[in-house]
Amino acid sequence: MQAGTVPIPGTRRIRYLEENIAAADITLSADELAALEQAAPFGAAAGERYSPGMLATLGH
Repeated sequence: MQAGTVPIPGTRRIRYLEENIAAADITLSADELAALEQAAPFGAAAGERYSPGMLATLGH
């Protein structure tokens, strides 16, 4: 994760929240981080988060 980035987990179940909290204790090696960076380079994601159709259903 990029330094200064804060994940915001969205969950309705306590067990999933507990899993999210436990994930904070995971430490990745330099090789693992490099593999992730190669697979999904920082800044590679582009476009809107939701399609117009999905955006219309949010909050309903």
